[in-house]
Amino acid sequence: MASVRFQGLRSVIRGQCSPLRFQQRRWAQVHDVRYLASHHDPNHILDRYRSKLDQKAKQEGHDSIESLKEAYNEKIKDLRVKASTVTTPEPETPASNAAEPTAAKAPISHAAREVSGKANPIKPLSSYLDVEKIRELPPKEVEALWRLRFASSPTSICAAIPLEIYQRIMSAARQNPQFVLPLPRPSAEGEQETQADIHFLQWAFHPPAGEPAAPSGETANTHVSTVIFTHLGAFKMHGAFAQPHTTITHYLDLADDKGLVLMHGQVVPERGVSTMEATWLASCVQRFYDFEGQASGRKSELVRMFTQGDTENFKVEELMAEAERIQ
Repeated sequence: MASVRFQGLRSVIRGQCSPLRFQQRRWAQVHDVRYLASHHDPNHILDRYRSKLDQKAKQEGHDSIESLKEAYNEKIKDLRVKASTVTTPEPETPASNAAEPTAAKAPISHAAREVSGKANPIKPLSSYLDVEKIRELPPKEVEALWRLRFASSPTSICAAIPLEIYQRIMSAARQNPQFVLPLPRPSAEGEQETQADIHFLQWAFHPPAGEPAAPSGETANTHVSTVIFTHLGAFKMHGAFAQPHTTITHYLDLADDKGLVLMHGQVVPERGVSTMEATWLASCVQRFYDFEGQASGRKSELVRMFTQGDTENFKVEELMAEAERIQ
C-alpha cells in the first residue's frame, strides 16, 4: 500500500490539532463524512438571539444578559445532570480543553470516566444470568448459555474469553488505554481505493460489579473493564461530548472457577455502525492488544507508537494494512 499521511489521525496522536482533516490520495481514502461539519461559533448564536435575551433579562429585573445567565446557571446545571446517562454523562470540564501533548494524555470521554468512577453504573453479571447456578456448569455450557442469552438481541455482541488471553490484553490496555481502528468500507463499483472509517477506542477499569468467588487477594475478579468506541470524527469535533456507538463490558465473575471472562457489547442504533461492524471492531481489540499472542509484531508496535505520540513512525496505511491481514 502506498505511503499516505492521515492528518486528522496525527492530530489525535499529538493532541494539538483543530477539526479533523483528511488528506486523501487516489489509492487510499479514509472516509468519516458524517462528522466533517465545522464547529459553530457560540458568539454567533449569542448575537443572533441577543435582542430576545435582552428583553428576557429586563422582564426578570436583570441589568444584563450576563446577569441573566448567572441567575439560570444552577438551574441549567441541574437539568444537565438529570438528563445525563451512562453514555452521555454530565461533563465535568469544558469540551474546549480537548487536547494534551500525546495520545496517552488525550482527553478520556466523560463516558469512560463515569464507568471508571467510584459509583459503579455497570450492570452486574447477575442481571443477565443466575451466577450461582451457572457456576455448577462446565465452561463449554457456560459459554453456550452466554451466547444464547443475547441470541435474540439485534444490537448485542458477546464472547467468552479465556482468562489467560484476557489478562494479556488487560495488561496492554492499562499501559495503552486509547487507540484507533480502521473499519473497512466496501468500495463503489469501479473504484479501486481502500476505504475505511476510523474509530477511536478507550479503555476504562472500575471495581467488580459482583462478589468475587474466591477470598480477597486470591481472586482474578478484581475489576470490570469497558471499551468505548466512538467515531474518530465525532471525537475530534465534540471531544468529551462525543457519543459512543458501542460499549463493551468484560465480566470476571467466573474467572476464578471457570477460567472465562464474559464479554457483552451493546451497539447504539442509528449511529452509523451495524452490529456486524461493531463485532469486527471488538475482535480487533484482541488482534491489536494481545501483545504476546496475535498482536505480537507490528500490531503491538503501532499501539505503543500511538500511546507515545510517535507521529513520525505511526502511519495510517500500516494500520490499515495490519487490519486487512485480520482473518
